[in-house]
Amino acid sequence: MWTGYKFFIFFYLAKEIWTEKQFQKQVDLASYSSRNHSILEGTRFKRSIFQGQYCRSFGCCEGRNDNCVTQFYEANALCYCDKFCERENSDCCPDYKSFCQEEKEWLPHTQSWYPEGCIRDGLHYEEGSVIKENCNSCTCSGQHWKCSQHVCLVLPELIEHINKGDYGWTAQNYSQFWGMTLEEGFRFRLGTLPPSPVLLSMNEMRATLPETTDLPEFFIASYKWPGWTHGPLDQKNCAASWAFSTASVAADRIAIQSNGRYTANLSPQNLISCCAKNRHGCNSGSIDRAWWYLRKRGLVSHACYPLFKDQNISNNSCAMTSKADGRGKRHATRPCPNNIEKSNRIYQCSPPYRVSSNVSEIMQNGPASRRWFAIMQVHEDFFHYKTGIYRHVISTNEESEKYRKLQTHAVKLTGWGTLKGARGQKEKFWIAANSWGKSWGENGYFRILRGVNESDIEKLIIAAWGQLTSSDEP
Repeated sequence: MWTGYKFFIFFYLAKEIWTEKQFQKQVDLASYSSRNHSILEGTRFKRSIFQGQYCRSFGCCEGRNDNCVTQFYEANALCYCDKFCERENSDCCPDYKSFCQEEKEWLPHTQSWYPEGCIRDGLHYEEGSVIKENCNSCTCSGQHWKCSQHVCLVLPELIEHINKGDYGWTAQNYSQFWGMTLEEGFRFRLGTLPPSPVLLSMNEMRATLPETTDLPEFFIASYKWPGWTHGPLDQKNCAASWAFSTASVAADRIAIQSNGRYTANLSPQNLISCCAKNRHGCNSGSIDRAWWYLRKRGLVSHACYPLFKDQNISNNSCAMTSKADGRGKRHATRPCPNNIEKSNRIYQCSPPYRVSSNVSEIMQNGPASRRWFAIMQVHEDFFHYKTGIYRHVISTNEESEKYRKLQTHAVKLTGWGTLKGARGQKEKFWIAANSWGKSWGENGYFRILRGVNESDIEKLIIAAWGQLTSSDEP
């Protein structure tokens, strides 16, 4: 009897010693796994949302792998993150299914499904979160990001490509264009309809200068007529370059013709709101109608009829009308929309005429309105222009071809010159005023190759004279 009892005690002690050794071995294995965590982290790490919790810390293994073991403190045991843990008596870690099999985790204390969310640039976002990356929106759905695939107006890789090359000009990332799609850039930042066949069939009027006239190599209108020409305005997202350039050209011509007696800048908003045939407004407009309105109805000054802060509101109706007196001179029938400005004088122009691309016409008669078509507007690189002599840099992006009908833009030519351009070669260029504000380009202006019809800039030039009566003329 006593012998049997001693055998039982010996067996019990031996079992306890063996169990302790096995447990110590497992603890040592866990310690080994922890020490090697940094080595294995790159291949195992997968959407680690809650650091230090079972499989989320160590990742998931395909086969039985003792490096996938971790301490399950709640049960004072070890658990696995491999597929062999799925047995009848499972030793899986509590988050195995939610993490390794991408199933939502049931949390008893909340009585709800807990969405794991998504990771972006090291940050955790909840399910359903929406973030904006340039012009695309990304939504966290089912632990994955689903992003729109728009082509953005601002392309950092294109800017880098231009600035690394020797193209004669440099590019910049403009904040006012960030977040816009390429289509939105063409649709909202340009805004001139192609000219009618009547304009395209007009004969060019050439200036006649004495044969001995020595034209300067460099000419800027504002230097010849200081204080009589007008700088660039900002059309913002109003697609109305047709109105901005036409009003600015007319204002320059009237100031020069009156010898500085009338130097007010004319109102593009007056054209946008009141030149209402087909009611294009900020959705592009016709240069034919713009010049017709200047001749038949006339415009007030920009100070009298300033730009609306919100061009998208529906009640941007015409706030200024005019009527003719017995001598054909038109007068405003209402006070200025800007009640601070008292002068509501109406300015008119003659019928437009087509100008030769010969530089003598611009020097003799003042800045002319330049209309450029088709290709120039399509090229997204122009939006990034900062300084230098612009020429289109060909890119591999074919998306711009989809928007050819939105391409026509209108700017104002103000001078010319010759300087070193690409590859250190002397290049002729035009100086032009854009309507994207003074923060764009060279204080709102840009230079572009001259004499080679770069971006169709020499295809059609339109100008007009101011209608001044004998009492108006100095």
